[in-house]
Amino acid sequence: MATFLYRLGRRAFRRRGLVALLWVAILVGAGVAASTAPAPPEDSFSMPGTESQKAFDLLDERFPAASAEGATARVVVRAPEGEKISDPAGKAKIEELVTALGNGPQVASVADPFEADAVSEDGTTAYASVTYKVNSMELTDQARESLTAATDDARSDGFTVETGGDAVMAEQELGGTAELIGLGVAAVVLLLTFGSLVAAGMPLLSAIIGVGIGISGIGALGSTLELSATTSTLAMMIGLAVAIDYALFIVSRYRAEIAEGRAPEDAAGRAVGTAGSAVVFAGLTVIVALAGLAVVNIPILTKMGLAAAATVGIAVLIALTMTPALLGFAGKKALSRRDRKVAAGQRTASAKPKLGTRWARFVLRRPVTVLLTAVIGLGVVAVPATSLELGLPDEGSSAPDTTQRKAYDMLSESFGAGFNGPLMVTVDTRGADDAEAAAETVGKKITDLGEAAAVTPANFNEQGDTAVLTVVPKTGPSDSATEELVRDIRALSGDIKSETGATMLVTGMTAMTIDFSQTLDDALIPYLALVVGLAFLLLMLVFRSVLVPLKAALGFLLSVAAALGAVVAVFQWGWLADVFGVDQPGPIMSMMPIFMIGVVFGLAMDYEVFLVTRMREAYVHGSSAAESVTTGFTHGGRVVAAAAIIMISVFSGFILENDDMIKMMGFGLAVAVLFDAFVVRMAIVPAVLALLGTKAWWLPGWLDRVLPNVDVEGEKLHKELGDTTRTAESPREPETAGV
Repeated sequence: MATFLYRLGRRAFRRRGLVALLWVAILVGAGVAASTAPAPPEDSFSMPGTESQKAFDLLDERFPAASAEGATARVVVRAPEGEKISDPAGKAKIEELVTALGNGPQVASVADPFEADAVSEDGTTAYASVTYKVNSMELTDQARESLTAATDDARSDGFTVETGGDAVMAEQELGGTAELIGLGVAAVVLLLTFGSLVAAGMPLLSAIIGVGIGISGIGALGSTLELSATTSTLAMMIGLAVAIDYALFIVSRYRAEIAEGRAPEDAAGRAVGTAGSAVVFAGLTVIVALAGLAVVNIPILTKMGLAAAATVGIAVLIALTMTPALLGFAGKKALSRRDRKVAAGQRTASAKPKLGTRWARFVLRRPVTVLLTAVIGLGVVAVPATSLELGLPDEGSSAPDTTQRKAYDMLSESFGAGFNGPLMVTVDTRGADDAEAAAETVGKKITDLGEAAAVTPANFNEQGDTAVLTVVPKTGPSDSATEELVRDIRALSGDIKSETGATMLVTGMTAMTIDFSQTLDDALIPYLALVVGLAFLLLMLVFRSVLVPLKAALGFLLSVAAALGAVVAVFQWGWLADVFGVDQPGPIMSMMPIFMIGVVFGLAMDYEVFLVTRMREAYVHGSSAAESVTTGFTHGGRVVAAAAIIMISVFSGFILENDDMIKMMGFGLAVAVLFDAFVVRMAIVPAVLALLGTKAWWLPGWLDRVLPNVDVEGEKLHKELGDTTRTAESPREPETAGV
């Protein structure tokens, strides 16, 4: 592989104009396609095979009125203290409000509280349900403004009016600030690392082009493949981070080759042949981890994973072709001004060892102390993860000062905690002798459980073969008692089928959350087995070792556990909530852990590949096990640290987004990279390698013969080019300006 990539790098260097033109043309084409494509759809949480999804599909087919996709709003009205909604003033207020709501654009219907039995038992609170002709994404500004104006007008004479529902959800403005912050910090880090504006600009330019193509492609295909705005934002988050890092490693290796006296074209080829090999395998581990999310069988996760994986794939191609092309334009200007003044090949090593060298020697002297300190520290941070609570966001998790949260609380206080999480019990009566009797039996059996606050009479569709009953739990949507109620109702389905011939299914947001969490739990072990197994094989190909990939996988488990612990502490427990802009601590989004596991695993392997390949290269070229660790940190530690800081900065910028999932994901990925790069890879990895010694590079003879030799360390390339065998002391890199 190293030989092929060497030739690719030289070809891209020589034909830099053509390569750059092709990538710019692809970017423009993708941008034009995205600009003319329809708007992306909303996020959907369909879960094929689950009971709640089967019920929704049944309602779509036979009872469209019960599962309409139109946006809804619940306008909650509370009378002044000491008064009731049923008083003349209250009735007049409700009548005025219903009329104003009904006159709004795109409104399909408004349910009068007095006609819909939507008045609380104490008579103080009522709510009007507004249904729109279109979904929330298609609501016009006029429709939203009309809703707001109607509620504002109703807030007089002491009446409290608040609104909930997807019709009043604030539209998320994804993208913009986060990317600018990440790019700004990346620019500073790159400038400090390279000491050259030209060298610092190349990774940024490569990343912008690569991510631009990826995101434009998602935008162009968004409507066709139902890729939501959240999908493109997550792809941008991951793609931007890895694209900068991949280009960074190739540019850094190019500078090292120039420092050894290579001609620019040869240096570019060698950089792509050696560092580029690491980029390929690092990218493959990320792609495997992201594409592997398809095994969960939840469409939104699959689409997010595949879209992000495609963006990473483009980043790899850009790094291998566009970066050497840019190096062709830059030549020796990619070096710092001080390095350019010194004749290539005549550079003398600094009298003071680099920070990476000093750190590696420290770890080699005290491997047990460093290992125990790092493991115990990550273990402590991971403790909150044992209290992880999963759920889907609802209005109860909104900020306390929002109208949605106020409406949610008013409904809970006046109608019961379970009112905000009703269950929809769907009864398919096509197999029943008496449809009405079957539906009555379902209602009676649920009532007899004694766990529901209310069970409404069955509401049949026009054909009379499908009924819907609404069950209001006594407890809130996220309460364990509500989950138990769902299980108990579902346990009745067998008896109902045998007694009446009807099929009963339970759905609704609460039931969907339960099914969602169960689906993720069931998929976690197969997903980990697939991703870790494939990545383990890839790393064995790279390192020709069994223990190094095993160590990499175990280190990942430590970093992801610590990252989940930090997420729970901030977003669930509320620690430092004000610092990170968490308005309302609550359960962690159900998809967050498994998605973060996939992403973090891929990114963790990035640093494992980049750092340890330099160690492997030194070991193959004659260094001892201890010397190879020092060499890896001497030549790769500083660059890995810079890459990690850039990635952390990119992810941290997304903490400023309004979307809760993006904010949580940005925080989780940032701390995961922090722990993995600076604790696992910088401390645990050298400590374990120091303890293992030469055993770290052990590979059974039979396995060595079976595994193809992909030559990531470039041994075949060096032989082909006629290089002399290099030792740990001979390679030299240009001094960096900082970091």
